[in-house]
Amino acid sequence: MGLNSLAGKKAPKEILENIAQLVSDYYVKIPDVNNPLHLVSFGTSGHRGSASKNSFNEEHIMAMAQAVAEFHKKSGHEALFVGMDTHALSTPAHRTTLEVLAANGVKTYFAKDFEYTPTPVISHAILTHKNCDGIVITPSHNPPSDGGFKYNFSDGGPSDESITKVLEQRANELLKNDLDGLKIMDLEDAFKSGFLIEYDFITPYVDDLVNVIDMDLIKKSNLKIGADAMGGSGMAYYKAIKQKYNLNMEIFNDIADFTFSFMHCDKDGKIRMDCSSSYAMAGLIDLKDRFDIAFGNDTDFDRHGIVTKSKGLLNPNHYLSVAIDYLSKNRDFDGLGVGKTLVSSSMIDRVVKDNNKKVFETPVGFKWFVKPFINKEIFFGGEESAGASFLRKDGGVWSTDKDGIILNLLAVEILAKTKKDPGEYYNVLIEKFGEPVYGRVDAIANVEQKKALKNLKPEDIKQDTLAGEKIENILTKADNGSSIGGLKVVAQNGWFAIRPSGTEDIYKIYAESFKGEEHLKLIQKEAQNIANSIFDTI
Repeated sequence: MGLNSLAGKKAPKEILENIAQLVSDYYVKIPDVNNPLHLVSFGTSGHRGSASKNSFNEEHIMAMAQAVAEFHKKSGHEALFVGMDTHALSTPAHRTTLEVLAANGVKTYFAKDFEYTPTPVISHAILTHKNCDGIVITPSHNPPSDGGFKYNFSDGGPSDESITKVLEQRANELLKNDLDGLKIMDLEDAFKSGFLIEYDFITPYVDDLVNVIDMDLIKKSNLKIGADAMGGSGMAYYKAIKQKYNLNMEIFNDIADFTFSFMHCDKDGKIRMDCSSSYAMAGLIDLKDRFDIAFGNDTDFDRHGIVTKSKGLLNPNHYLSVAIDYLSKNRDFDGLGVGKTLVSSSMIDRVVKDNNKKVFETPVGFKWFVKPFINKEIFFGGEESAGASFLRKDGGVWSTDKDGIILNLLAVEILAKTKKDPGEYYNVLIEKFGEPVYGRVDAIANVEQKKALKNLKPEDIKQDTLAGEKIENILTKADNGSSIGGLKVVAQNGWFAIRPSGTEDIYKIYAESFKGEEHLKLIQKEAQNIANSIFDTI
C-alpha cells in the first residue's frame, strides 16, 4: 500500500467533494436494510458512513437519535448535550437529531446560533453537570464525504460496547420496520416545544482552562503560537482563548469550508483532516519557523498535532512520552498511573517506570480510559493516534474523551516552563532511555482473514524468538482483561501487534524497535510471516 502521488500536496480542485450533491443524498437516498453495509454499525467511536453510499442518511440519524432518546430516558438522565463538527453532513444530521430529541421530550442543550462544538467540550459539559449525557455528530478526521454519530454516556466518555450494542440494535430495528416507533417533529415546532435550549459551550470551557493548564505562564512567556484550526469545530474556541488569556497567537484556517480545499492530501491521496499525518499537515509544517510552537487539530478537535521548530510535526508517540514525563514532574499526581493503548510506544513504559508510576495497558479505543479516569486510577490516558487527556491540577476529572485543545496548550506550557519545545524535550528522553523506531504497516485482508486474526490465541505463535531475541510475552488480552482484538508479541527491545481493521478490508501491523531501523524491518517481516501462516490455515 504505497504512497499516492498527491500525498503532501495541496488538494487539487478535481478531487473536492460536491457538497450540494452530498447533502441532497442525505435526504434523498434510502438505505437498503438487506444490505449490511447500509445498516447502523457502532465501531470504537460511533457510527460512520457517507450519504452517497447509503450509510449516513436521514433515516440513519432518525433511527440513532430515537434509540438514544429511548436509552436516555430509560437511564433517567436529566438533560442531553448535542455538538457537531464542520463536516458537511453534520449540519443536516444535527437538525434531524434535534427534531427527534424534542419530539421525545428530551431536554436538549445545543450551541447557540448553531455553532460547532468540539468533542472534548461535550465531555467537559457532561462532567460539569449532574446526570447528563451527550451526542457528538462527527466522523472525526475522515474525508469530507463522511458523517459520524456517537453517544457519550453520563461519565462523559465514549460509550462502551454494552451501550453501543443496545443503540445499534434498536436503530437497526427501527430501520427494518420502516421507522415504526419514531417520534419526530418539524424543527420550528421543536423550538416551540421548550425542550431545545441554546447553550454557551465556549465560555465555561475556556474559563475553566486555568484549572488544567498554566495559562498564566503561557501568557507571561509571550511565545509566538501558530494555531491551525483546520476548518474544524474549535475555531471559535481558539479565538476565545486568545482573547481571554491575551496570547500571542495567530489563528488560521478558521472559516468553515465543507470541501476542506485548504488541506494537503494524506498519504493515500485523499483529503483527511488528520493532524498526526505529516502529509495532511504539510501546510503547517511549512510554516514552523514562523512560530515558537504551532499546532493543529482534526475536525472535532479531539486529536492534537504538535509542530516544533526542532522536529516539525512531532510523532504522536513521542509527544505522549513528553507529556507524561512533564506532567509527572510538574503536577501532584502521586499514586496515579498512566493509561496507554497496547499499540503505543514502549518509550511510555520506560518514562512511567522512571517516574515510579504504573502503566495500565488497554485495547485500542479511548473508551477504555473512561473508568480509570473516573475511579482516579490514572492521571493521563493516551493512544498512538494522537488522542489523549489528563486530569485537572487538583486531580479532578477534566474530560473522559480525547481533548486536542489541552494537549496543544500543554505543549506551549512545556516550552514556557522548560525552555525546550516538545521535540527538544524528547531528545532528552532519548538520551536517557534509547531511541525507539516505530512503524505501522497496512495490508489487504478479506473477511475470513480478518476474523482469523481477531481470534488469534497465544498458542498460535509457534516461534520462541522475535528478530533474534527471546519472546517475553504473547498477549491477546490487555491489563484490564479485555480482548485486544488481535495479538501482541513482546521481546526485550521490540514488539509487534497485529489487529484487523473494523471498517476497512485491511489488517494493521504495529511494531517498534529500540535497536534501529533494520531490527524494526525484521520484526515487521516476521509479523507478516506469522499473518501469512495463519491465512494458510484458513
